[in-house]
Amino acid sequence: MVPDAPKTQYARSADGTNLAYQVSGDGPLDLAFLNGLAIPIDLLTEDPGFVRLRRRLGVFSRTVWFDRRGRGASEGDWRESTVGEVSDADLTAVLDAAGFERPTLVAEGASGLRAIRFSALHPERVSALVLVNSFAHYVKEDDYPWGVPSESLDKLVIALKERWGTSAFAEVAAPGRVADERFRGWFTRSMRIGGGPDQIADLVRSGFETDLRALLPSISAPTLVLHREGDRYINVGAGQYLAEHIPSAKFVVLPGEEHLFMLGDTDSLVDEIEEFLTGARTGAEGDVQTMTVLFTDIVASTEHQARIGPREWSRLTDHHDAMVRAALDRYRGHEVKTTGDGFLATFDATGRALRSAADILAGAKDLGLDLRAGVHTGEIEVRGDDLGGLAVTIAKRVCDLAGPGQVLVSETVRANMVGSGIAFGDEGKHELKGVPGTWRLYAVTG
Repeated sequence: MVPDAPKTQYARSADGTNLAYQVSGDGPLDLAFLNGLAIPIDLLTEDPGFVRLRRRLGVFSRTVWFDRRGRGASEGDWRESTVGEVSDADLTAVLDAAGFERPTLVAEGASGLRAIRFSALHPERVSALVLVNSFAHYVKEDDYPWGVPSESLDKLVIALKERWGTSAFAEVAAPGRVADERFRGWFTRSMRIGGGPDQIADLVRSGFETDLRALLPSISAPTLVLHREGDRYINVGAGQYLAEHIPSAKFVVLPGEEHLFMLGDTDSLVDEIEEFLTGARTGAEGDVQTMTVLFTDIVASTEHQARIGPREWSRLTDHHDAMVRAALDRYRGHEVKTTGDGFLATFDATGRALRSAADILAGAKDLGLDLRAGVHTGEIEVRGDDLGGLAVTIAKRVCDLAGPGQVLVSETVRANMVGSGIAFGDEGKHELKGVPGTWRLYAVTG
C-alpha cells in the first residue's frame, strides 16, 4: 500500500448506483481523469509510474479518479457503462460529489469516447479537454483508414478473450515492460480483477464500433490531443484525426510506444498537459526527494548456482525473493526493482532501512545464502518506474564493497543515526567508481 493513497469515497448516480472515486492533489485547477483501463483505481495506486503521474498532476490540480460502473469498487451493470446517457449521468455525479463545476477532462484510450460525448453535449461542465492515445472511432471505413478492418473485428475479439489476463496483452499495451516480471504479475492480476474475458471483449468491441466523429466539430472547449508515436494498440493516425476535426485543437506526438498512460515517459505527458492548462512547465522537481537507498546482492551467486544446479537455484531464489519482499513490507520499504541477484529499494526513514537490511541478511543466512547490502541517504530522482541520481550510484558502489553478511553504509547514513543505538565500525576511506572524491564507509555492527 502506498502511504499517500487517496481515500476512496462514493458518489451516487442519478439511478442510485454507487460509484467509487478518489481525489488527489492540492493544485488550483480542477481536473477529472477518465481512465480507460480495466484496472480499478485502488490497484493503479500500486504502480509507481501511476503514483508519479498522480503526484505531478497534483502540483497544479485537484484530480478526481473513478471506477466506471460495474468495475472495481463501483456498483452497477458494466453493460451500462458504454458511451451514452448513463455514462454522462455517472460522470456528472462524480463531478458533483467532488465539487467540480467546470473541470478539465483528461481521458485516455477508450475513455476518450465518453469525454468527447460529454464535452459536446454538456459544454457548460467542461473547461478544457485533453485526449491521450484515444480515438473517436476504431473500425476502418472508406473515409477513415485507422483502426481494425470490419472483417477482422471478430478475430480480434476472439484473440482478446484468449489472451485476457495473460502477459500477451502487455506486449501490445506495455511493450517496454514485458521483461519486468513484477510488473507482468501486477498487470495480469489487475486485468483479471478488473473484468472477465467476455466482459472486456464486449466492451472493446462496443468501443471500437462506436462512432463519434460527427460530434467532434461541435466541441467548443480548448482541446489538447496527445498520442505516443509508436502506440501499438491505437494508431497515432486516430489521434491526428481527432485534432484535425476538433476546432482549434492542439496535436502533440509524444515519443515512445506505451499505450498505458502511466508507463514510459510520463513527465513529457504531464509537461504538455500542464503547459496547455497553465502556460508554464514546473517540471519534475517535486519528484526529487531525499530518501534512503538500499541495495542487496547475493555473494558468489554464479558459483553457488553451478554447485547446486539450475532447478535448485531457481527454488532457492524464489524463497530469497519472497523473504526480501516480506522484510521490505515489514519496514515500509518500496521495492524499485530486482537487479539480477539482488534488490533495489527505498525507505523514507534510515533506521527502517538498516533494520530491514539486517533482517534480509539474517534471512538469507537461514536459506544458506550469503548476502551483502549497501545503504546511502541522499537526493534521488524518480524516472518513470526507475530511480536516478548520484545517491543511487553511491548506494550501489557501497554495496559492491561490502563483504559477505555485511551491511555497509556511507558517512551520511551513520551521521543520520547518531543517538539511535545502532553501532557502526569504521571501514576507512574508499574511492567509489564514478563518484568524485573519497568516501568514509562504516559497517553496521549492532
